Amino acid sequence: MPAFDYVALDAKGKQKKGVLEGDSPRQVRQQLKEQGLVPLSVETNTQKAKEQTGKISIGRVSISAGDLALVTRQMATLLAAGLPLEEALRAVSRQQDRPKIKSMMLAIRSKVTEGHSLASSLNEFPQSFPELYRATVSAGEHSGHLDLVLEQLADYTESRYRTRKKVQGAMIYPIVLTLFAFVIVTGMLTFVVPKIVAVFEDSKQELPLITRVLIGTSDFLQGWWWLLLLLIAGCVFAFKRALKNEAFRYRFHGWLLRAPLLGRINRGLDASRVASTLSILSRSGVPLVEAMRISGQVAGNLCIRESVLDGAVKLKEGSSLFAALDGSGHFPPMMMQMIASGESSGELDSMLSRAATNQERELEDLIDTIVALFEPLMLVVMGGVVMMIVLSIMMPILSMNSLVGK
Repeated sequence: MPAFDYVALDAKGKQKKGVLEGDSPRQVRQQLKEQGLVPLSVETNTQKAKEQTGKISIGRVSISAGDLALVTRQMATLLAAGLPLEEALRAVSRQQDRPKIKSMMLAIRSKVTEGHSLASSLNEFPQSFPELYRATVSAGEHSGHLDLVLEQLADYTESRYRTRKKVQGAMIYPIVLTLFAFVIVTGMLTFVVPKIVAVFEDSKQELPLITRVLIGTSDFLQGWWWLLLLLIAGCVFAFKRALKNEAFRYRFHGWLLRAPLLGRINRGLDASRVASTLSILSRSGVPLVEAMRISGQVAGNLCIRESVLDGAVKLKEGSSLFAALDGSGHFPPMMMQMIASGESSGELDSMLSRAATNQERELEDLIDTIVALFEPLMLVVMGGVVMMIVLSIMMPILSMNSLVGK
C-alpha cells in the first residue's frame, strides 16, 4: 500500500500536513474527510519528488545520527519479536513524529511490499542510510539473519551516536569559554581602556611601549572593527573554497595528521571508525575486500581514506590485513598488533571490535584530559592579558606620580 503526502485544512482553516497510506489518492481524500479535514493536495512520495527535483528518487531526505540509531533499534526489536518486515516498517513509521521520517519509512515499506529487498529499498535514501548501513542490511538478508544483523547495526549506530555526542559535549565548554574571553578582552579594549588612557593624552611625557601598543590596539578596534570582521569572514570563506580543491584538502589533511595534538585526535577518530566498520561488516558476512572498501569511505581524513582503499587493493592481491594497513603508518601500533593477533588466531572479528573499543576509549580519555587542562590554561591566558592591560595603565600613572613628587 503506497504512502501519500497530503495538505489539508482543519475546522479552523489552518493547514495541516502529514502522511497517510491508501490504495489511491481518492481513498486518502476520503480518509481526510472522515477526520473532518478538507484535502488540498494528495500526492505520492515519487510524484512530489519528481515535481521538486525532476527525478523519481527522493533520496535527498536525510535524518540525524540519533534518529538513525532509534529507527534501527526499533526495526531490530520488532523483527526479533517475530513481526514480518512489512509490519515492522509500518509500526516504525507510526512511531515517528517528524513527517519526513514517517514519509520515508512508509516509502521504504511500499518498495518492500512491491517485492524489493530492504537493502534495495534503502538505496533510495543514500543520505539517510550510509553505504555501510545498506551493505550490512544486504548481507543480513542474504544470510537469512536480518534481525541479528540489525541488532548489531543498532548497537553500532547507538555507540557512534553516543561517542559523537560526548565529543561535541566536551567541546562546548572550551568553545564557550574562548568566545567569552575574546568578548571580554575586546570589550575592555574598545570601551574601558579609551576612557582610562584619555588622562594621558594631555601629558607631554613619553608613554611606555606597552601603553602605546595598548592605545594603538584600542584605536584600531574602535575605528576598524568592521575591517577585522570582514578579514575574518574573508579568511573563513577563502579557506572553505580552498577545501573544495582535492589537492589542497589532501595537503591540509596530511598536515592535520602531522600536527602534535590534532594529529593524534584525528588519527584515533578515524582508526576507531575504520576498525568498528570492518568489525560489523565482517561479522555480517560481507567479504573482507568489500568491507575494506566501504570502511575507507567512513574515514574523514583523505590520507587515511586513501591508505585504506590502497589496502583493499593489496588485500585483493593476497596480502594480509595487517600488511595492507601497517605500511601507511596512519594507524596506532596497538590497533595493528591486535589485528595481527586476530589474523593469526582466527578471531579477527572480535579483535577488530576490541581495537575499535580501545581506540574510542583512548580518544575519550584524551579529550577529557584536554578539556581538564583547558580551563586552567584559559585562566592563565586571561590573567596574562588582564595583567598586561593593568601594567600598561599603571606604569604611566606611576611615572606621573614620580614626576609630581620631584
